[in-house]
Amino acid sequence: MTDDLEGISVFLAVAEARNFRLAGERLGVTRSAVSQALQRLEDRLGVALIQRTTRSVSLTEAGEAFFDAVRPSIRQVKDAMQMVREMQARPSGLLRLTVSSIAESFLSGTLLAGFMEACPDVKLDITITDDEFDIVEAGFDAGVRLGEVIEQDMIAIPVSKPQRQCAAASPGYLARRGRPRHPRDLQNHACIGWRPRPDTAPYRWEFTENGRDFDVAVDPAVTTNDMGMMIRMACAGAGITFGMVETFQPYIERGDLMPLLEDFCPPFPGFHLYYPRRQRQPLKLRALVDHIGRSRRR
Repeated sequence: MTDDLEGISVFLAVAEARNFRLAGERLGVTRSAVSQALQRLEDRLGVALIQRTTRSVSLTEAGEAFFDAVRPSIRQVKDAMQMVREMQARPSGLLRLTVSSIAESFLSGTLLAGFMEACPDVKLDITITDDEFDIVEAGFDAGVRLGEVIEQDMIAIPVSKPQRQCAAASPGYLARRGRPRHPRDLQNHACIGWRPRPDTAPYRWEFTENGRDFDVAVDPAVTTNDMGMMIRMACAGAGITFGMVETFQPYIERGDLMPLLEDFCPPFPGFHLYYPRRQRQPLKLRALVDHIGRSRRR
């Protein structure tokens, strides 16, 4: 007798990817196998779930309803199967993380290298991005972001010390243009700014004075989405840039950069590993959380 559940995982993969080839890659099967499994499921149900054209893949009305109904249930089944596997298992599998590009201490590799040594059966897939999105919807197990931007319904544990931002410039630039004494002086300086994408406005530099937070919309002479480029330009004397003190510290210690406007840059909560609340967390994620806890107690 044909299993009524056959093909549902294929349907979910196609519905999420909206692409047969990508769904096949995710499942580790050929595009043809995806198409055949989906066709068998549609034949059993007696209704089309996927609308296919030469240019796109979309869900039919029945497909949308089926997707909304089965997706939470399949996730619960997978969690239950994972729970049974983990009863006698070591942490294993692929652990997908999305990490902010400025989470310097986490990205240094020391903590993650220690985790890999402790859990050799876990493989890491790390995406570096500053885009904000639903990590569950995107298929990530956890993310690393500044605590202040993490959703309240997430579990969050610190993975860094409190952070602080500051402006910075090279000694050569300051010798030519002078040192800003107040954030409003930045309007008279060449600035090196950041923005995540070309369709967004440059990041407004944030400061605090007498307990009041404010920001400055600098008009950057250089704008980029890469902190490394910002630092290189600043070290070369192109202007003043702005970012995490932790990121600038090696350059400050070498004398390539000088910190500026520090009196207007108080500390704030640092980076946190965050993940969704679930009745039972995957063993691979629990192992990382435990490793972070042990590392912070040392």
